[in-house]
Amino acid sequence: MVKASAIDTTAEPRGELALRTLAMPADANPNGDIFGGWLMAQMDIAGGITAFSRAGGRVATVAVNGFTFHLPVQVGDVLCCYADIIKVGKTSITIRVEAWVLRQREKKRREKVTEGIFTFVAIDDHRNKRPVPPEDM
Repeated sequence: MVKASAIDTTAEPRGELALRTLAMPADANPNGDIFGGWLMAQMDIAGGITAFSRAGGRVATVAVNGFTFHLPVQVGDVLCCYADIIKVGKTSITIRVEAWVLRQREKKRREKVTEGIFTFVAIDDHRNKRPVPPEDM
């Protein structure tokens, strides 16, 4: 994990709010920190929602790159995932997803906890690649 002082965890989120959920005790280790896998799954869902919308249909995650955990997520935190499309290819969409928390116990202080780059491919009903349609004008 990167030291909190090495990054700015208090800047504004990039992208649009794609998902908000509450970190629950079932998602935590015995110390009360949320499992990284749970956090990655939430971020994948947020990216998938954004990719589905841009692709006009079904997508599948094909890569996760540059994933960085900055700070732990704790039980009771409200997790907010922001998604920002950074590249659209012929069949793929690359999205930066930032995970921020509202620390309920600390007067709703907001901090960036994790970020990663997710690549999705547009697929048809037979799970074959398909072109991403042009952006609506």
